[in-house]
Amino acid sequence: MTETFSSQKISIVMAQLTQAVGDLAANAAAMLAVRARHPTADLILYPELQLIGYPPEDLVLKPALAERAAAALATLAAATGDGGPAMLVGSVERDAEGKLYNIIALLDGGRVHAVRRKHDLPNYGTFDEKRIFAAGPMPDIVEWRGAKLGLPICEDGWYPPVCAHLAGQGAELLISVNGSPYEIDKDDRRLTEVFAGRVAETGLPLIFLNRVGGQDELVFDGCSFVLDADGAMRHRLVDWEEEERVTQWSRGEDGRWRCAAGAIAEWDAHPGDIYHAMVVSLRDYVERNRFPGIVLGLSGGIDSALCAAIAADALGPERLWCVMLPSRFTSQASLDDAAACADMIGCRHDIIPIMPAVEAFDAMLEGSFADRDYDITEENVQSRIRGVTLMALSNKFGPMLMTTGNKSEMSVGYATIYGDMAGGYNPLKDAYKTTVFALAKWRNAHVPRLSRNPRMPVMPDTIITKPPSAELRPDQKDEDSLPPYADLDRMLHMLVEEEASVDEVVARHGFARDAVVRIERLLAIAEYKRRQAPPGVKLGSRNFGRDRRYPITHGFRTG
Repeated sequence: MTETFSSQKISIVMAQLTQAVGDLAANAAAMLAVRARHPTADLILYPELQLIGYPPEDLVLKPALAERAAAALATLAAATGDGGPAMLVGSVERDAEGKLYNIIALLDGGRVHAVRRKHDLPNYGTFDEKRIFAAGPMPDIVEWRGAKLGLPICEDGWYPPVCAHLAGQGAELLISVNGSPYEIDKDDRRLTEVFAGRVAETGLPLIFLNRVGGQDELVFDGCSFVLDADGAMRHRLVDWEEEERVTQWSRGEDGRWRCAAGAIAEWDAHPGDIYHAMVVSLRDYVERNRFPGIVLGLSGGIDSALCAAIAADALGPERLWCVMLPSRFTSQASLDDAAACADMIGCRHDIIPIMPAVEAFDAMLEGSFADRDYDITEENVQSRIRGVTLMALSNKFGPMLMTTGNKSEMSVGYATIYGDMAGGYNPLKDAYKTTVFALAKWRNAHVPRLSRNPRMPVMPDTIITKPPSAELRPDQKDEDSLPPYADLDRMLHMLVEEEASVDEVVARHGFARDAVVRIERLLAIAEYKRRQAPPGVKLGSRNFGRDRRYPITHGFRTG
């Protein structure tokens, strides 16, 4: 390809891929496979830290990882010596002083053509890159095949300074590779606010490339796109799935690069996006940790029914084992609803009564509890018996035990530690109860695009409409001890997501002050439980664990 031709036309492939954190060989092989499928392209782009996986957390502090990453990057660079496409690869780099950098490397002609280090390191919410990476200098442009590229790495593009600097250096095209995890409404914000803002400020066209797939509590939705210099949408890639999108660029007589129009994918609307976040995160967690499937306690309530539907959609119904564990307080309606739900999903359904174990515990503790009335202790024993039983099935046969508690319950401690909190993963951990209701109704009316169980509906309407109950005592209802969930969730949203005070909650919604004070107290004293809860997918801006990190022991209250 002559310099004159390449300076006028460029073919760029956006490889919206998943990653396997720490599996450098697999990540490198995936990149080379993409390259092999596009031999006539000029440049192939990969998401942030594609070679090592994002986020690497403290794994990246192991010296051996950086050493192996350097060797793998050299091998990838050598592969470009065949005259085919160049590659823009994200990795890490350790300098002579031992400082570690988040980098992108442009590989071309059998060598590393250029390296740029991430300048702005996010250190808020789920991000803590300043603990592991050093900040690189304000980056220079990269001159390549007649084009002047500005390469802001993720956070570098989320705020104006780096892009403004690159524009001032003469950049002609901005390429921003990202590891931007899903949050509700974040796909539109990335597009219409953040990166549309960089285009408007610099007057430059921009490529935004993001990864897909789950990584522990995070899930990445892709939603990559291309904007022309005038802000016009030229390409929009799918959400949640891998895609290799070829984009064609040409330089006009005015010297500006323009992108030929391509497909504009339609992204999930609410609450389908939340449901897909749960499906993708669970699928990747189970499969990458090599569990053969999932076992869960199916109670006949909405939380476990929704979790069963998610599990079947993620893995297929043949890899889901639902177990009903009735006590003397379990209603026939719950037994019927659980059986109907399992039948509608098409999964295995067993019944293991817990009364023999409950009676054994009653007898064992009879002497110690002789002068005490029945209370929440006995309720929790039932829950813990269920947890032990389900963990025994998991240990014996291999499936991961999935927990089913929602964010409303986790917020106020309405969950039994070592009981219904036992397990390996919880897709509902960041979903309030009102969200659970919305998702159940949505799933009964829709088959998710990525489902491995295209059945509909997946639960009886009675599960959705009946009053929630743990059924640990006669005629128990959640609202016996909690406000109605519509009210509770409004309180919690302000206390958790907005970090509001009791008085602010009262002023906005008109709740009784004593009620809000009580919920704030429950939120505070349940922190020790949440520290021991299994991981679960992040959905909002203040999930428990990665975003909201409170001390277990503290005496501050706003009420």
